[in-house]
Amino acid sequence: MKARIEHVAIWTRDLEIMRAFYTDTLGGSSGRLYENRVTGFKSYFMSFGDGPRLELMHQPGRAPSSTAAGCGHIALALGSRAAVDEAIASLRARGVSVESDPRVTGDGYYEAVVLDPERNRIELTA
Repeated sequence: MKARIEHVAIWTRDLEIMRAFYTDTLGGSSGRLYENRVTGFKSYFMSFGDGPRLELMHQPGRAPSSTAAGCGHIALALGSRAAVDEAIASLRARGVSVESDPRVTGDGYYEAVVLDPERNRIELTA
């Protein structure tokens, strides 16, 4: 079997705020709203170029864990160290919470970490 990641999904408290963050702040593009009127489930698929997509999901009564158990982080590759540095400066100026400034990690990644509106960790890598 040869598999590839098609998408990763996260539960959200506020679907529209999260959609706005991932489009307006991080430059993703959003698909149309999917809604199951019977269950109340709603979701958007977010695209970031050619890679896997991110699905933002919401359903009344099904809030994400307050500890974000199971979701370590989402990594977005920006292409260069300069792009990471520029993104962090821009995001900080927009009031986005920066968890860690750009650095080289022990495993050789150049990355910084920001938090989305629901405090999910977003790694921005070179």
